Amino acid sequence: MEKQSPKVKSADRVLDIFELFTGEKESYNLTEISKALHMPSSSAYQILQNMLSRGYLETDSTGKQFRLGNKIFEIRVQHRQSTNLTSEFYQIAGKIVDDLNEGVQLGVRSEDKVVYIAEKHVSQPFRLNSNLGSVLPLHASASGKILLSRLPDEELQALYPKKKLQTYTSNTISTFDALKAEIEKVRQDEIAYNMGESIEGVQCIAGPVYDMEGNVVAAVSISIPVIRVTDEIWENIHYWIRRACREITNKVYRQN
Repeated sequence: MEKQSPKVKSADRVLDIFELFTGEKESYNLTEISKALHMPSSSAYQILQNMLSRGYLETDSTGKQFRLGNKIFEIRVQHRQSTNLTSEFYQIAGKIVDDLNEGVQLGVRSEDKVVYIAEKHVSQPFRLNSNLGSVLPLHASASGKILLSRLPDEELQALYPKKKLQTYTSNTISTFDALKAEIEKVRQDEIAYNMGESIEGVQCIAGPVYDMEGNVVAAVSISIPVIRVTDEIWENIHYWIRRACREITNKVYRQN
C-alpha cells in the first residue's frame, strides 16, 4: 500500500487561496473566498490577515477585497535573476551604460502591470532608480506598451473594460481608444515611448524581447530625464534599444 505524504491543513488552505487567484477574477472578498474553498469564515479571515501582513495579499481602499500582493512578485523576481534572460540583459546593459550613462531596465508583464526584474544604474546626479520588483501600469509605461503590443484586441479590451484609464501625470494616456491607437503604432514600429506619462520630466524608450514563437516575453527600456535629451542622445538610445532586444532574443531564445 502506497504511503500518503503528511498534509498540513493550514498550509493547504494558503495554497488553495493562491490557486484561487489563477481563475478569472482578480480580487475576492472574505465571503467569496470562504464559500469557494468551503472554509469557515473565521478560519479564512485569520489566514487572510496573516497573508496580508506578510505582503502576499493586499486589499483595495475599502479593505474588503483581497488580491495578490507584491511579495509574490518579489519572489518571482529573485528567481528570474538567476536565469539566462537577466544574465544576457546585464551583459548588454553594461555596454549601454558605458556609452550613454543612462539607466536601463528589463521588465515583464504581470496582469495589467510591468514588473522590473533587472536594471543597471548610472552615475548621473539626476536619475531614475527603481527597486527590483517595482511595478508600473502597462498603459503608462514604455515597457508596458511593448508588452501589450502582441496581445489580441479582445484580450486588450478585457484588460481595460472601462473607457477611462487612470492617469498619473498630465501626459498619461487617459482613454482606451487612445491607448489602442498607440498600441497599433507600437506593433508597427516595435518601439514604444513614455513621454513623462508615469513620472513628470522623465522619458523612456522600450523595445521587445521575443521567444521562439514570436511572443513578447520581456521589454528592455532606457530612461532619461528630459533635461538631458538631445537629438544625438535620442538617436543613440534607439540604436541601443534595437541592438539590446535583438541580442537578448537571439542569445536566450533563438540559439541553434
